[in-house]
Amino acid sequence: MLVKWMRCTVVDRRGFERAQRKWAGLPGEPGFRGQGGGWSRTRPDVAHVFAFWESRPFYDSFMARSHDRLAASQVGTYTRSRAKLFEHRFDVKTGFEPRFTDADVVRVAHSRIHEERAEHYALMQEKVWNPAMAGSPGMLRGLFGEAPGHEFLVLSMWRSAAEHGKYRAERVERLALRTQIEADVAALTGDVVDLETAWTV
Repeated sequence: MLVKWMRCTVVDRRGFERAQRKWAGLPGEPGFRGQGGGWSRTRPDVAHVFAFWESRPFYDSFMARSHDRLAASQVGTYTRSRAKLFEHRFDVKTGFEPRFTDADVVRVAHSRIHEERAEHYALMQEKVWNPAMAGSPGMLRGLFGEAPGHEFLVLSMWRSAAEHGKYRAERVERLALRTQIEADVAALTGDVVDLETAWTV
């Protein structure tokens, strides 16, 4: 599965939200699996959108045929956008599905890893971070994705921001020490996203 993560700095919030509803036509596209998103909890002008495709060829075909028509209504509602593609490597918890209807927030963590530490980082995600997150109350599902250049995405869906906050407070510092994450990571950015029901496709 292919994961597309988009971040936009929005200047016309109402126009952006109205245009976001136009993506409702996506389910007719071959290989499309789901899409959802919302607003950053820390930066109210930043929108995040997550789209899921069965494979890169399906995604490339959509981009060549239908994307520009669907995206046209959003032109002018944002000043900056960044999109990044990741290949699904493994689930966080089990049986990941690109469903957004039962989640309130998404936590996204994007890291660039030192080349010689990339396999160690992935192993620690699978053996240490994964079970800790999967065992946390309120954590619904998630995935670990990889992009060229030793870049990784950890995407997790939570029933509420409070439950995600509890996990952070109780676990993250201890797990960071145990997994030697500081030695692995060259750069790390992240955000917590309040999901907008109307954006779910």
